[in-house]
Amino acid sequence: MSEIEQVETNFPSVVIVGRPNVGKSTWFNRVIGERAAIVEDRPGVTRDRHRRLANWLGVDFWIVDTGGWMPSGTELDDKVSRQVEEAVRESQLVIFMVDASVGITDEDELIAGWLRRSGVDVLLVANKADNERREQERWEFMSLGLGEPFSVSALHGRRSGDFLDEVVARIPHVAPPVEREIPIGVHDVPRVALVGRPNVGKSTLFNRLVGQERSIVHDMPGTTRDAIDTLVETEDGPLIFVDTAGMRKRSKVDDSAEYYSLVRALKAIDEADVAMLVIDSTVGVTSQDQRLAERVDVAGCPILIVLNKWELLESEQRRQVEADLARMLYFIDDAPVLKLSALTGKGVHKLRPVLQEAIDQYHRKIPTRDVNRVIAEAQQRQPAGGGARVLFAVQGAADPPTFTLFTNRELPQPYIRYLERSIREAFEFGSIPLKLRVRRKGD
Repeated sequence: MSEIEQVETNFPSVVIVGRPNVGKSTWFNRVIGERAAIVEDRPGVTRDRHRRLANWLGVDFWIVDTGGWMPSGTELDDKVSRQVEEAVRESQLVIFMVDASVGITDEDELIAGWLRRSGVDVLLVANKADNERREQERWEFMSLGLGEPFSVSALHGRRSGDFLDEVVARIPHVAPPVEREIPIGVHDVPRVALVGRPNVGKSTLFNRLVGQERSIVHDMPGTTRDAIDTLVETEDGPLIFVDTAGMRKRSKVDDSAEYYSLVRALKAIDEADVAMLVIDSTVGVTSQDQRLAERVDVAGCPILIVLNKWELLESEQRRQVEADLARMLYFIDDAPVLKLSALTGKGVHKLRPVLQEAIDQYHRKIPTRDVNRVIAEAQQRQPAGGGARVLFAVQGAADPPTFTLFTNRELPQPYIRYLERSIREAFEFGSIPLKLRVRRKGD
């Protein structure tokens, strides 16, 4: 079964809920077998919904990590709680996690009341039951009115298998879909990473692009912690949009959760087919925007510059932003620039065709005969000098397009740049990064 079919199949959804800091993300990581969710020994680290495909005893299901549900609190708490409520509405089973080392809290009782009223199927589990004594303390949670509680230790794996047995017994089993021909698999679906400084509107744009409120949006820098990805069907085929945490200078990253967010954002850039650098037009182009553009450029993927909040600028301010853009991001001066408002949606419709063109160019393969024709014409117009010449050329790879030049002797670097420019112009690669490798005959 291909992975794209797994995404399209309606596997049951199992959602982990509970108050902050009871170990939901630790359990999520244990079920999927990797450290996908950021785990910190303090509340409020998880904010967005985080969904991954899991399997136990041959049964596939979605496991969804959520932020801590808070019945009342700050505006950000309310937004996190709405994400939890939406995940529960879409689920077939809810794992309500409590803390065996603490006992019942007022928040636990409020969540239990909400879950009872919701009518969803609930499994109550007391986490942090690291020994026999803690296991016995699970019985006090019977008073929550959600049935007999299970006891586990997400950190140490204690009773994990028994609990997962009960999970798969309580959810519908979806038969694996029949194999069918599809053009691409999930690893081949183009990935579009939204990157930028904190609080420039990445999550607002992400939600606008995927058509639902998947990422928490709040006017506090650093709201997004994990790299959140969503597969979206478009007229041109599927795309995976990846929302990343806002990236600051490493010297400013003094929080371990923020450090891991930074690591994952950088990984998302390295794995992306296209990176959208979101810039807050009302602030202008900053030195941090410049460093992020350099980081994306080094990763070798195409870059699109998004000037968000453009509608808030006056004419003179717009001219200044455009001048700063040309001056500070000169090294990617061919990159498309889109001016839009993620909040209102104005101009967002222009993104998809530009994205698709960049993706097509990034994966493009040029026939060998055409590559050699362009190289021959370039050498005829301007020989390398000193008898150096390209004997044969071939595109050896895509993602990004990579060309190998077989030569009779070493080519000067300025001449290699000339040949790269000739290839770029002849095949209209635009701002797509190109790689040229030179091999001397006999090497």
